[in-house]
Amino acid sequence: MRAAILAGGGATRFGGRPKGLERVGGSRILDRLADTMTAALGNPPLLVANAPEAPGWHRDLRVVADVRPGLGSLGGIYTAVVEAPAPVVVVAWDMPFISVALVRALAVGLESHDACLPQSGGRRGVEPLCAAYGPACREAIAASLDAGDLRAIGFHAAIRVGILPHAEVARLGDPALLFYNVNTTDDLARADQLWRRHASSPSSAGRTPERPR
Repeated sequence: MRAAILAGGGATRFGGRPKGLERVGGSRILDRLADTMTAALGNPPLLVANAPEAPGWHRDLRVVADVRPGLGSLGGIYTAVVEAPAPVVVVAWDMPFISVALVRALAVGLESHDACLPQSGGRRGVEPLCAAYGPACREAIAASLDAGDLRAIGFHAAIRVGILPHAEVARLGDPALLFYNVNTTDDLARADQLWRRHASSPSSAGRTPERPR
């Protein structure tokens, strides 16, 4: 089982700056994710990034560009499936609160499914950019891309999809934070506040930060 960090998108709401290189709690989001995924699966993740300067972002990560450029999030997932190669757990690089326990739970989900996604309150009902994908996803995603369907979940009808129920996700941490995205400078400031509040709590003990009261 491998992991991949997806550093895609133009970060237009972030002034074009690479979001994963911003700091939360004193450390870059990219470094936090690399450490989390290495701890969860025992090997460093792949970094899927198209920026020319990406190879210099993290010396311990192998960097690959999209094998089929310009196809959005689904193109990034496809690259991870091909280059990692699958089975692979993928995470977008603007999610600083992903936990070791969640990564491992998604990986376990592939024992009986071709893809495993956590249930969430997002617009899709699941989180395709924090999910595990098996080898069968390669042909299914390729067919979807060929058909011009760039939806991140558009290929699901062609594979066996497992859903990590919301109750199970909640057991692993607060879903509102596990799937927290840093899309704007305000999001970044909020993430830093949440992380520091968690770090100062004597009862945190490595858990995902609790939802603020």
